[in-house]
Amino acid sequence: MTILATLVVLGVLIFVHELGHFWAARSVGVRVERFSIGLGPRVYGFQRGDTEYVISAIPLGGYVKMAGMDDEVMEKIEGGKAPPHGSQADEAYPAAPAAPATLPGPESPRDSTGDFDSKPVWARVWVISAGVIMNFLFAFVAYTAVAGLWGSAEPDTLRVGDVRTELLAPGTSALSDVPIGAELTGIGARTPAHWGEVREALLDLPAGPVEIRFAAGAAAATGPQAGAVEITIPEDRADRIRVAQALEYWIDPVVGGIEPGTPASRAGLRTGDRILEVDGEAVERWFPFTRMIQDRPERASILLVERDGERLELEITPGSAQGEDPFTGEIRTIGRIGVLPEPPPTAWARLGPADAVVFGARQTWGITVFIVEFLGQLVTGQASPRNLGSIVTIGEISGQAAAAGLPEFLSFMALLSINLAILNLLPIPVLDGGHLVFLGLEAVRGRPVSVEQRMRWSQVGFVVLIGIMVLALGNDFMRLFGL
Repeated sequence: MTILATLVVLGVLIFVHELGHFWAARSVGVRVERFSIGLGPRVYGFQRGDTEYVISAIPLGGYVKMAGMDDEVMEKIEGGKAPPHGSQADEAYPAAPAAPATLPGPESPRDSTGDFDSKPVWARVWVISAGVIMNFLFAFVAYTAVAGLWGSAEPDTLRVGDVRTELLAPGTSALSDVPIGAELTGIGARTPAHWGEVREALLDLPAGPVEIRFAAGAAAATGPQAGAVEITIPEDRADRIRVAQALEYWIDPVVGGIEPGTPASRAGLRTGDRILEVDGEAVERWFPFTRMIQDRPERASILLVERDGERLELEITPGSAQGEDPFTGEIRTIGRIGVLPEPPPTAWARLGPADAVVFGARQTWGITVFIVEFLGQLVTGQASPRNLGSIVTIGEISGQAAAAGLPEFLSFMALLSINLAILNLLPIPVLDGGHLVFLGLEAVRGRPVSVEQRMRWSQVGFVVLIGIMVLALGNDFMRLFGL
């Protein structure tokens, strides 16, 4: 399933990206000579009109070869020597001939009206940008389809797991009196069925006093067993969002996933293990466990876990990383062991067509901002390059998403499509972003960058992409071998 899922993910996203270039090229009169899914030697293909449609041997990328492209660059893409970053190395920037090429003898000069380089700058920008635009559109359509057909995935629980008092807006401090472990039974006139409706009520109810009712949960930790508190819903949207984020749902301290090669993997933790204690301190829910680990970077600790009805002690030393504390927002050295919690059951909240479109747009924008911020943190050193993954990571997550069901699989494809779009926009020659830089220089200077300069910078781009590929593959192999 993992291999099949990986081929489907890569095949669809490559096809979508290259289809954008293809349609855009045709829309401005550029002749497309070859449309290839895959790189390297041709495996199968057929000719239709001016275009040869091809499946090539290496399923890590694709390209659209347009009339007027530089042959030397295209040989690197079409031949056995594939570009290093797969789908990121597609249409090579074409040469700019000084005059129309002519054939010897009495034959007519070659018609160059369909050449990419004969088109105005705006048309070439459109063709180069279209692949990235298609990746974003695919993500938007996928998120919208999931929301419209299945709904938005919401935690199927009403049990309070934590109240982050530092996020509470003025007038909402009474939320801290809601006992941890209690079940929410009402918010104003609303009776929520799952946590998504709790969040929706806090965001959508009219500003002013609202009563929040609760009943005894399964082992409420503190406070009364049933009751109510009154808060004042703020008018400001940002304050409402903070209040919704302050109230977190309960997650049991059960391991739901383990990253290969992390301290958790080396210590012998397994999926399904329930964390009972950290250094003798009892653990009842996931959030305190996370805080305990974050407060122990590079410090050996003893975990007491329950596995198949037996209690085991495991020694673990959390790794350390510079990162943002999710509870305080502070940048500090935090401990990490590489585990994910077992999520609560999922409730699908069906959305109407209009709400599904809004959901798709918000998800696409939110993931885009998240990835851009992560790249910025890589540049500033706030995020570790060890977080980069290669085809190995993509394959592993593809298999997990496919096993989880079609909605999760489509959502993962949407996320990866945005990832590929943003990476393609990096200003590295041989990527779309590098081509756009060349076109921007041409627009400013009034003449194109010379072929020699483009070739030199393209060679630099190939070296950079090889370095990124080696780093990402190295990270994956170090994780697999526990390094």
